[in-house]
Amino acid sequence: MKTNLFTLKKTNIHTNLDQPVIVLYNKTDELIKGESSDLIADAGVVYCAESIINTLRAGSYEVIDLPYDRDIELVLEEFPPDQYTIFNLGEGLAGKLLEEARIAWALEIMGYTFTGNSGDAIAKSTNKALTKHLLEQVGLDTPEWWVFSNPDEVIQHKSTLPTFPLIVKPIAEDGSIGLNGSAVVHNIGELQDRVEYIIEQYRQAALAERFIVGRELNVAVLGTPPQVLPIAEIDFSEFSNPFDRIVSFDAKWTEDSFEYNNTPSICPAKLSPALTAHIQKIAIKAWNVLGCSGYARVDMRLDERNVPYIVEVNCNPDISPNAGFNVAAAAAGFNFHKLITHILKHAWRRSNAYRQYTPKRTRPYYQKDLRKSEGIQQS
Repeated sequence: MKTNLFTLKKTNIHTNLDQPVIVLYNKTDELIKGESSDLIADAGVVYCAESIINTLRAGSYEVIDLPYDRDIELVLEEFPPDQYTIFNLGEGLAGKLLEEARIAWALEIMGYTFTGNSGDAIAKSTNKALTKHLLEQVGLDTPEWWVFSNPDEVIQHKSTLPTFPLIVKPIAEDGSIGLNGSAVVHNIGELQDRVEYIIEQYRQAALAERFIVGRELNVAVLGTPPQVLPIAEIDFSEFSNPFDRIVSFDAKWTEDSFEYNNTPSICPAKLSPALTAHIQKIAIKAWNVLGCSGYARVDMRLDERNVPYIVEVNCNPDISPNAGFNVAAAAAGFNFHKLITHILKHAWRRSNAYRQYTPKRTRPYYQKDLRKSEGIQQS
């Protein structure tokens, strides 16, 4: 008998502590856009999933290893939502746009307890332009920016562009996808070429923002209430050209590249107590603006005056043993197992708090009430 995924039974506050944990992650063999090398990032998801599965099983959790290569509604068909917890590492299949948010939305609608951020928060953070707009609305600094959906717009709006150099990114990718050695541009011609590359290769608009020549900081935030972990800095000391000092795709994923082997994370970063406190405050404010939960990372760059600019907010960042988030967690006293179980237990607490709240009406609400309230004439 198939389970109705859309029926959620009331769950006792303690029962999900004993639930099996499904580690849900994508396995992709081909992409509908981007470079073929972008598949390396999907392999990173598999490594993260395997690491989580191993540490949970070592801690005597019952774990189900569930990679998927089709819609999760079908993959989860045999797993009732009131009997399983999802450790959500889903980022979508074939590089489809906004799939990561759709997966979280689907888990919410189906009634699962799952780790990490909501679909709304993921959608906001994935759209880099929307993120920057929301940050600006609450007075947080982010580099000046522009969105281009056609290379010709570069010429049309050249008088209002931010000051060069600019860094150009796909508007809705993460994991440094679309960032390579040509991402930083210095003139109109280079900007046009880069916008054209992003649109043609990644099938989405290009976001150009002022490139902050300075230090790059990763600020990991964990749990509820959110706790800022020790701040990490990317060490670019081996790069003589300041415009090469970016966390490119190679720096993040290509293990035999110069970039990968020369961008270590220094944690904690050498910052004054006052600057540290200021950065922590900014990170929490960004977390709240986007509605983050579970875990997230706020990436910033410091200008020559030590003013921090938020360049990205990453919901559900990589938490693999070799990832920057885990480095920050280790500096805060979390080993990998403790980090993973902390994220899992946060999901249970959030779910139990939600399930204990039951909206009540003093009387049933019938269709005729709705018709009257809308002023619809009864036949």
